[in-house]
Amino acid sequence: MRDQDPSPVDADRRLSTKEAAELLGVKPETVYAYVSRGQLSSRRAAGGRGSTFDAKEVEALARRNRQKSGGGPGGSGGELSVRTRLTLIDADRYYFRGVDAVELATRHTYEEVAEWLWTGRLRPGASFTAPEAPVAVARRAVQALPGHATPTDRLRVAAIAAATADPLRFDLSEDAVLGTARTLIPTLVAALPPVRPDHRDTGPLAHRLWARLSGRQADEAHLRVLDTALALLVDHDLAASTLAVRVAASARAHAYAAVSAGLGVLEGPLHGAASALAHKLLLEVLDRGHAAPVIADELRSGRHVPGLGHRLYPGEDPRARALFSLLEEIPHAAPALAAARDIVATTARHTPLHANVDLALAVLTASCGMPATAGETIFAVARTAGWIAHALEEYGERPLRMRPNGLYAGPKPPRPLPEQDTDGTGSHL
Repeated sequence: MRDQDPSPVDADRRLSTKEAAELLGVKPETVYAYVSRGQLSSRRAAGGRGSTFDAKEVEALARRNRQKSGGGPGGSGGELSVRTRLTLIDADRYYFRGVDAVELATRHTYEEVAEWLWTGRLRPGASFTAPEAPVAVARRAVQALPGHATPTDRLRVAAIAAATADPLRFDLSEDAVLGTARTLIPTLVAALPPVRPDHRDTGPLAHRLWARLSGRQADEAHLRVLDTALALLVDHDLAASTLAVRVAASARAHAYAAVSAGLGVLEGPLHGAASALAHKLLLEVLDRGHAAPVIADELRSGRHVPGLGHRLYPGEDPRARALFSLLEEIPHAAPALAAARDIVATTARHTPLHANVDLALAVLTASCGMPATAGETIFAVARTAGWIAHALEEYGERPLRMRPNGLYAGPKPPRPLPEQDTDGTGSHL
């Protein structure tokens, strides 16, 4: 028997957080996560304690959630589910092949964590080397881009250019794809224009990437934070860009093309741009000396505060927690860290959201003199390893299984052929 929908609420009144959570069937923290994602709007309650929500808006969201849970191609949530052995997110922790991802990232290099994700084996001292031929092709392609090209533009062009230098790119065997992975990632980094003229493309990948992000000389503490950030960001289940990679791999696109698909989605404002928004917010707080007026401007404009809240974590993002801990060991990161904590504390008076990895990346990039786009670059380079891990998994599945059926909602056929109007617009009006 189909469950009946709960009685509609009085659309003219405001709901408390508790009432909204009960109507939606979620925890209060999830209500604020909906606010963070722009799915609900909130208003400070009378007296300044807590928030209230538009009853009609909450009911509409509850109705959409019930429609999703009616059964879809992926299971009980009505969303697509994909079997994977790579990443598990559980409560406020996440795991790579069953091992705590934060412990892996803080004890091993980015390259070693990538190898673990790809093969389930640790390779101590693993190092990725870029061959001269694909690097030369990728650099020429990137240098031809206009000056306003974004880092993601450059990485995507570099990936496709590198593919043209690899005549064996269509070999989708595991060994061949792993070989591609170990050369493509350093090629992407090498193709980015360096900030420091005296840079050397040797050593761990984090060292080479630093020269593309900051003109400052890095010590071991800075390089450790960057390397850990890369390792923490290697994979995070089926984010939108990762799903795009799996769709491409399902169609048996080669690894370069699959990575390009991921980079294309990453460039969307709801995905890769989040760290840049958090960076700019942090700089504004540092400039004005206090988070309150900055947060007030964000809330007054109806925007959610960047760097806060994550749909998969009811508490603090474990990646942010790990990076904040390392950043505390860097003295000149103290002002940015204090500003980040001020942002969290100030916003908590309105919505109790926790810091996510974008805010932690903002502290790293702002305190190290990096541009606002640096967080997106770090994310893209790091996630390339995860994308290839997902492509490898998908190559082992049935081809073209990532092909859902459309639910047609247009006019009922058959309809007559449209007639062109005399104005040539083709409109019937």
